Amino acid sequence: MTESSSTGSSSTDDTRGAHGDGRPEDQTPGTSPADAEKDPSDWVTGGEPATGPQRSYLSTLAQEAGEQVPEDVTKAQASEEIDRLQDKTGRG
Repeated sequence: MTESSSTGSSSTDDTRGAHGDGRPEDQTPGTSPADAEKDPSDWVTGGEPATGPQRSYLSTLAQEAGEQVPEDVTKAQASEEIDRLQDKTGRG
């Protein structure tokens, strides 16, 4: 008696795609529209206050860079500052 299992299937016809993650066989990682990095200024929630983790990491980076961070930074501003400070501190 042979049992079949969807987890052991290597078929490219199932909904997980050829790579097991939903990507078509000819699509490389990081190239789907969902993987595209959106500009923080285009974020729907970009004007909201920065999250706790953003503020914490931004504070750490700013301290290493010898800079000050305003308390009222938005999510979009925090993201942009994190990118800039990562480049400046070599953490990026």
